[in-house]
Parts: sequence; structure tokens; C-alpha cells
Amino acid sequence: MEYQAKELFAKHGVTTTLGVVVETAEAAKAAAEKLGGVTVIKAQVKAGGRGKAGGVKIAKTADEAHQHASNILGMEIKGLTVNRVLVTPATPPEEEYYFSFLLDRANRRYLCIASVEGGVEIEEVAKTNPDAVKQIPVDPGAGVDEAKAREIATEAKFPEPVFEQAVAMIESLYKVFVEEDATLVEVNPLARLAGDKLEALDGKVSLDDNASEVRHPDHEGFVIREEEDQLEAKAKDKGLNYVKLDGQVGIIGNGAGLVMSTLDVVAYAGEKHGGVKPANFLDIGGGANAQVMADGLDVILGDPQVKSVFVNVFGGITACDEVANGIKGALEILGSDATKPLVVRLDGNNVAQGRAILDELNHPLVTQVDTMDGAADKAAELANSGKQSA
Repeated sequence: MEYQAKELFAKHGVTTTLGVVVETAEAAKAAAEKLGGVTVIKAQVKAGGRGKAGGVKIAKTADEAHQHASNILGMEIKGLTVNRVLVTPATPPEEEYYFSFLLDRANRRYLCIASVEGGVEIEEVAKTNPDAVKQIPVDPGAGVDEAKAREIATEAKFPEPVFEQAVAMIESLYKVFVEEDATLVEVNPLARLAGDKLEALDGKVSLDDNASEVRHPDHEGFVIREEEDQLEAKAKDKGLNYVKLDGQVGIIGNGAGLVMSTLDVVAYAGEKHGGVKPANFLDIGGGANAQVMADGLDVILGDPQVKSVFVNVFGGITACDEVANGIKGALEILGSDATKPLVVRLDGNNVAQGRAILDELNHPLVTQVDTMDGAADKAAELANSGKQSA
């Protein structure tokens, strides 16, 4: 969230104002009284467009701060409920700029995007005047030192009165990007305030979860458990790679590429079965033993939208007979909690043994299909039947 991004900014020397985070209108009033003068009340949710949604308001008095906080707290912005607001001193910008570092996966490098004609309307600037939005490649090996920061500031055409501040801020923002293992660091707006002071008025940071557990255990402090998707939080606690989607066919596969392909074939098959769609991404990886399979099914079956489950496994390091035993064990572990049909497609290493195990199991919820397309079609058909009966 913005207030958390600003904490990271301040940690690495980026000029910003932290403000006060509160969860009640009364606390917002107290914060405004303490800060004095005109304040800004800003909704704290992980979404853009907060201002246009009514989630950012100017308060001339502490009573106004109370009123605005009362209206903002509890409102929904892009499906997210506002449970806290940030109260900061009002610092009207004389000019608004845009700046970010991000991971450019396609070109295996970092990318800096900057515009001195940007700010909160950067998307419109990109459409109407794309030349004003500079895209500057950054070599991950070389990084951003003072010389590179000057090159970026020059290409972006930061004005002379704030040029040196821009150079220093670019270096500091790059430290946030690299030292915190971020995939995105964005300042919008980066503002030129009265007296030619350059300040990050807002911030957005996306952190790489792969680095969190070992390199950045402190990042766990940014997680607000009660605001996470409960299924995603449950999957994370079980060490599963799970992403909730808005569909009816639960997906379990081994390997991210296979799971992505499975999402596609299910979406295609669903077009002729009432428009059903994939309900999730779930990659159980190579260790598809009974407990891992049970954990995966437990998470998926906990989604009330799911009407059927498609288990799509290509045996490699983990053989198909191990996967079949995992499904068997998972059904035993889950017992009466397993109530939705499972369509299983096994292929690859020890496929004959795996299919034989499931044939012998002869579980009423399990249907085996030999091909991926056929299994996707069956799973979509069953999901559509379940959706209609519901």
C-alpha cells in the first residue's frame, strides 16, 4: 500500500512524507489536529485511480478530516474495501512528474519510465504525446550509479531547478528497486513543490515474493492478513502456488507451463458448456504426494464457485503412480469434505501404473480421461451441470 511504499522510500533516502495511518474517523481528526493546517485524506488500498473514485480528499480543518475519513472508510475501490486512510499534510504540487523502475522480462533487463509531463494523468499523456514518456533501458549488471542517473534525468528532461534532486532521487529509487528485490517501483506523482522541492507524493512498490522468505523476512510485516484473499492466504501457508480466478473449474497441475496451458484449454472447452471458466491457477510442482494433493484439493474445494476439478499431470520426476497415490490419499484425508467431481488426466512416466491405481480405487467422484482436451471438455461439462443444479 502507499504508506508501506513510502516507508521503503524513506528507508532508502527517497524524499517523501510518511503521514499518519489510521483506521477510524476519530483517529483521522486527531491526526489532522496534530499535523495542523490543510491535510489530505487518502484511501489505502492496493489499487490505482483512488482519487477518481473519491478516495482522496482535501481537508481544510480537523472536522473536515473526520467527515472525509467517515465517507472514505468502508467504501469500495475496484472491489477492495477501504479499512484505513493515510493523513498527510497538503502539499499542492506546482508540477507533476512520473517515474518508475520495473522488470522488463521480455528483454531480460530493467526499464526506467519517466515523464516530466506525466503525473496522475500519465496514461493520457502516453496516448496523446507518447514522445513525452521516456523509456530508458537499464543494464542489471551495471545498475544505476550517479552517471546513469544523470543520463536518465537528462533524457527525461527534468528542469534545471530540480535536476540535481532528481539525480539523487533516481539513485535512491533504484536502491529501493534492487535492495528490496522489487519488480516495480513507481512514483506518481513525483512532485515539484513550492521552493523547487522534489518529493514523492505517492508510491507503489511490487515485491518479488520469491525473495521474501530468505532475503527479506521483514517483508512479512507488509502483509495484512485480514485483507488477503482467504483462499490465497491458505494456499500460501501450505506452500502452494495458487492464484484465485473467477471461474467454476478448479485446476491442479504440475509445472507452471502445463497449468497455464490447462487454463487455456478449459477456457476454450467452457465456451460450449455454458461459458464456464477456470477457477484458479494451482501448480503443485514436482512433489505431488498425498499431502500436497490433499492441500491443493482442500484449497480448491473451499472455493464455493468451484463445481468440478481438473487434475492434469504429466509424470516426469514425479511419476504418475505417485500422483495417483497422492489423489487416493488426498481423498482419504479429505473424506466427506471432498464433494465435487474430479477429472484426472495422467500422462508420462509410469502412466499405466497410475491409471491402474485410480481404476482400482473406483472412487465415485473420479473420472479418468486420457487426453488433455478431452479431460478439459469433461471438466467443463461437469462444472456446467453443477452450476445449473446450484
